Amino acid sequence: MARILVVDDEENIRMTLEQCLVGAGYEVDVAVSGEHALQKAEGDAFDLILLDIKLPDIDGLQVLQRIKHRRPDQAVVMITAYGTVETAVEAMKTGAVDYLQKPFTPDEIRNVVSTVLSREKITPDEAERSFEAALELGKACVTRRRPDEAVLHLRRAIALDPQKAQPYNLLGMVLELQGAVLEAVKMYRAALAIDPTYQPAADNLERATEWDYRPPVEGLEENRSQGKPEEEPKLEA
Repeated sequence: MARILVVDDEENIRMTLEQCLVGAGYEVDVAVSGEHALQKAEGDAFDLILLDIKLPDIDGLQVLQRIKHRRPDQAVVMITAYGTVETAVEAMKTGAVDYLQKPFTPDEIRNVVSTVLSREKITPDEAERSFEAALELGKACVTRRRPDEAVLHLRRAIALDPQKAQPYNLLGMVLELQGAVLEAVKMYRAALAIDPTYQPAADNLERATEWDYRPPVEGLEENRSQGKPEEEPKLEA
């Protein structure tokens, strides 16, 4: 039975998450503040932490940073009512594996938790045979800050099913974070060639081809093609 820590200062949100996850067969503990969450995470082992980004004492991103500093492999999903691209990207750069945007449904909660927990167990051998496994392992490598491994698994996902737009967009995101902007643009365009309605790739392409584009830098190498400071690409919804 997977153990999950729910961190939110709103009682109704905590109760909703706890009831939903207990009903799905998970063991759930709760924390009402950032300091409370850090105490729980320090004393117990959790398979997953659901962490609100807006807390009364410590900002959720700061809590995330401190948790990841103590336990680098800890899986954390951020909960936010402020689901901007910038917030989501900052959380992912810090090490969050995904995010939930309020208001959410019980099905969305269960799906995110199930997907994240399954992703953490995927082996490279499984990723060699399955498109979904390769895609999810690629995502896991992104949040573990292993971009070279992410590229490998995302390229494998494309080879296993070249008619899916998502891995092209994710690969573009990783390439862009590594500074390979021109290669990233090719991936965004490839995703849109497969599915012209795929909005994450459309947003990324528009941003990456703007005349005043500034690629992302924090903890990453400089842009090789333009030599500019970098900004964040858009994560998928």
